[in-house]
Amino acid sequence: MKIRVGIADDQQLFLRSLSLLINSFDAFSVVLEALNGEEIIRQLGLISTPPDLLLIDVNMPIKGGAETTMEIQDKYPLVKPIALSMKDDDQTIIKMIRAGCCAYLIKDINPEDLEKALLEVYETGIYNGDVYNMNHRRLSKLSNLNEIQLSGRELEFLKLSSTDLTYRQIAVKMNLAERTVDGYREALFEKLKVQSRVGMIVEAIKKELIIV
Repeated sequence: MKIRVGIADDQQLFLRSLSLLINSFDAFSVVLEALNGEEIIRQLGLISTPPDLLLIDVNMPIKGGAETTMEIQDKYPLVKPIALSMKDDDQTIIKMIRAGCCAYLIKDINPEDLEKALLEVYETGIYNGDVYNMNHRRLSKLSNLNEIQLSGRELEFLKLSSTDLTYRQIAVKMNLAERTVDGYREALFEKLKVQSRVGMIVEAIKKELIIV
């Protein structure tokens, strides 16, 4: 039986092209297509078996990617959402991860990597591509949560870093100098074994240091 895929994207040409591409993969079959979040949720309510994976465009009219993802996670918890976008900034990626996405894919991803990503999400529940600046095999070898000791201020910084605030705004909110906030960032990068803000937040979510 093929892995069932749904796609929500407001660009009709891209939607049809992506659907044809995924249908060309041996293991996959596209069963739902929609031009916005509201439409994909309506279609999900009309079928008896929801798709295994759901590709969701970040920026859609009527109901955007993050809002759509959260509603789908609430109503269809077995569906694995995957964010799809041309944007690769930290804030957008973190927003979609917090909404419940298992992966964040850039729209110019090559077909081989797309097929690999879809398979990995289906089999493991997550895909750690270059956009996360993470490596799944490395993550599986990291120490467990109990071995990571964070101070109260580090936890506060970590939670604020998962929002849309810039590091400068975080410093103001915490009533600290920017260099002090930079110190918290570097310390957390070292403790969590990551190299970027996105990697730090993804790792913190995985280890339940912050709750989405």
